[in-house]
Amino acid sequence: MRKKITILVPAFNEERNIVPLYEKILNQFGKIDYDFEILFINDGSCDGTAAMIDSLIERDSRIQCIEFSRNFNKESAVSAGLHHAKGDAVIIIDADLQHPVNLIPDFLEKWTDGADIVIGVREKNDDAGLLRKLSSYLFYTIMSWIGDIELRLGETDYRLIDARVVREFCRFTERTRITRGLIDWLGFKKEYISFVAEKRATGKPSYNKTKLVSLGLSAILTHSVVPLKLAGYLGGCITLFSGLLGFFILIETFIFKDSLGLKITGTAMLAVLILFLVGIVLICMWLMSFYISNIQAEVANRPLYVIRRTNNLN
Repeated sequence: MRKKITILVPAFNEERNIVPLYEKILNQFGKIDYDFEILFINDGSCDGTAAMIDSLIERDSRIQCIEFSRNFNKESAVSAGLHHAKGDAVIIIDADLQHPVNLIPDFLEKWTDGADIVIGVREKNDDAGLLRKLSSYLFYTIMSWIGDIELRLGETDYRLIDARVVREFCRFTERTRITRGLIDWLGFKKEYISFVAEKRATGKPSYNKTKLVSLGLSAILTHSVVPLKLAGYLGGCITLFSGLLGFFILIETFIFKDSLGLKITGTAMLAVLILFLVGIVLICMWLMSFYISNIQAEVANRPLYVIRRTNNLN
């Protein structure tokens, strides 16, 4: 029997891209010896995305859809797709047509050769501005330095995942998640395929700058405790520095009678030290608040997503 591939497509307000993406996928699978199904995750779209997907389902029984009750986010959408995927392997691809569909045969070839995970690595993105490129570089650099996973610069969600990896992924229970980070944490044999991101055909990205910063920060805090430890290290260093500085002031002022002529009043020095230490305390509290918020999300144990309806889901 021919192996079946699930094409997982999270979509949010992508009504004008649904049909072109479907046609490109159909064209690629017409060249290779695999069965396929396309699983759309409609992440609470408020345009005509749902109608476009429903029209495709009427034409092709291989199309399936899960529709959320509201917009939850891409990470939840991808997780829902992996929870319901039935293929021997799953290929995650964005609906905005920026991931080159013509690379699907290359992904499948590396999978056939023994790779459990095949990751698309973006070498260039003409749609990204200088600030976004710099932020991306800093994120991957920081994650490589302090994270518990190894991310290659330019890694994307465009990837193939073997069914064995999908089963292990479905065991994760955390609510605050970065899907690609969790998949990388699982291990398994990985291969990489480089690509140049195509320009977005229509519509606007669902992630604005604020959401991207929040996502990146969540990834760092979810996969590393170094920032939390850093707060303690920083507090220890400041305490040591303040103690030595206070000892120096006492010796200089009361024993050597200000022999260096610094003429620093006790009030001024005390004010500087208090302001400095308060700033450090606030930074440490800021770092810890993120960890506490993640703990709160896990303790609340809310569902990762809520399904409003399904269409043609096996």
